[in-house]
Amino acid sequence: MKKLKHEAELVKGAIAAGAKYGEERGVVEFDATDSAALKIEYIYRLLVHDKLIQPLPEDQVSQQSMRHKLALWYAKQLPKGHPLLK
Repeated sequence: MKKLKHEAELVKGAIAAGAKYGEERGVVEFDATDSAALKIEYIYRLLVHDKLIQPLPEDQVSQQSMRHKLALWYAKQLPKGHPLLK
Protein backbone atom coordinates (compact mmCIF):
# COMPACT_ATOMS: atom_id res chain seq x y z
CA MET A 1 0.00 0.00 0.00
CA LYS A 2 1.70 3.16 -1.22
CA LYS A 3 1.03 6.21 0.92
CA LEU A 4 -0.52 9.11 -0.96
CA LYS A 5 1.27 12.45 -0.99
CA HIS A 6 -1.51 14.37 0.82
CA GLU A 7 -3.10 11.39 2.56
CA ALA A 8 -3.81 13.17 5.87
CA GLU A 9 -5.68 15.99 4.14
CA LEU A 10 -7.51 13.50 1.91
CA VAL A 11 -8.62 11.52 4.97
CA LYS A 12 -9.98 14.69 6.61
CA GLY A 13 -11.92 15.47 3.45
CA ALA A 14 -13.13 11.87 3.23
CA ILE A 15 -14.44 12.00 6.79
CA ALA A 16 -16.35 15.20 6.03
CA ALA A 17 -17.71 13.89 2.72
CA GLY A 18 -18.53 10.47 4.20
CA ALA A 19 -20.31 12.00 7.19
CA LYS A 20 -22.36 14.19 4.85
CA TYR A 21 -23.18 11.15 2.69
CA GLY A 22 -24.29 9.14 5.73
CA GLU A 23 -26.39 11.99 7.10
CA GLU A 24 -28.08 12.54 3.73
CA ARG A 25 -28.94 8.84 3.63
CA GLY A 26 -30.32 9.16 7.15
CA VAL A 27 -28.20 6.35 8.58
CA VAL A 28 -25.80 8.26 10.84
CA GLU A 29 -25.46 11.44 12.82
CA PHE A 30 -22.00 11.95 14.27
CA ASP A 31 -21.46 13.87 17.50
CA ALA A 32 -18.59 16.28 18.02
CA THR A 33 -17.24 13.88 20.65
CA ASP A 34 -17.01 10.91 18.26
CA SER A 35 -13.43 9.93 17.56
CA ALA A 36 -11.90 10.04 14.09
CA ALA A 37 -11.25 6.28 14.34
CA LEU A 38 -14.96 5.61 14.93
CA LYS A 39 -15.96 7.85 12.03
CA ILE A 40 -13.41 6.23 9.71
CA GLU A 41 -14.62 2.72 10.50
CA TYR A 42 -18.30 3.62 10.17
CA ILE A 43 -17.81 5.49 6.89
CA TYR A 44 -15.64 2.69 5.49
CA ARG A 45 -18.26 0.05 6.33
CA LEU A 46 -21.08 2.23 4.96
CA LEU A 47 -19.27 2.75 1.64
CA VAL A 48 -18.52 -0.98 1.39
CA HIS A 49 -22.17 -1.79 2.16
CA ASP A 50 -23.34 0.63 -0.53
CA LYS A 51 -20.76 -0.87 -2.93
CA LEU A 52 -19.02 2.47 -3.47
CA ILE A 53 -15.62 0.99 -2.58
CA GLN A 54 -14.16 -2.50 -2.75
CA PRO A 55 -13.93 -4.18 0.66
CA LEU A 56 -10.59 -5.19 2.09
CA PRO A 57 -10.11 -8.83 3.06
CA GLU A 58 -11.31 -9.02 6.67
CA ASP A 59 -7.87 -10.04 7.95
CA GLN A 60 -6.38 -6.86 6.43
CA VAL A 61 -8.88 -4.39 7.90
CA SER A 62 -7.06 -1.92 10.17
CA GLN A 63 -7.30 1.79 10.89
CA GLN A 64 -4.42 2.47 8.53
CA SER A 65 -5.88 0.45 5.65
CA MET A 66 -9.36 1.96 6.12
CA ARG A 67 -7.84 5.47 6.17
CA HIS A 68 -6.02 4.68 2.92
CA LYS A 69 -9.17 3.35 1.22
CA LEU A 70 -11.13 6.44 2.27
CA ALA A 71 -8.36 8.73 1.01
CA LEU A 72 -8.43 6.95 -2.37
CA TRP A 73 -12.22 7.19 -2.52
CA TYR A 74 -12.16 10.91 -1.73
CA ALA A 75 -9.36 11.57 -4.23
CA LYS A 76 -11.57 10.12 -6.95
CA GLN A 77 -14.32 12.60 -6.00
CA LEU A 78 -12.07 15.61 -6.50
CA PRO A 79 -11.93 17.48 -9.83
CA LYS A 80 -8.85 17.20 -12.03
CA GLY A 81 -6.13 19.63 -11.09
CA HIS A 82 -7.18 19.87 -7.41
CA PRO A 83 -4.16 20.81 -5.23
CA LEU A 84 -4.48 17.62 -3.15
CA LEU A 85 -4.03 15.47 -6.24
CA LYS A 86 -0.61 16.91 -7.10
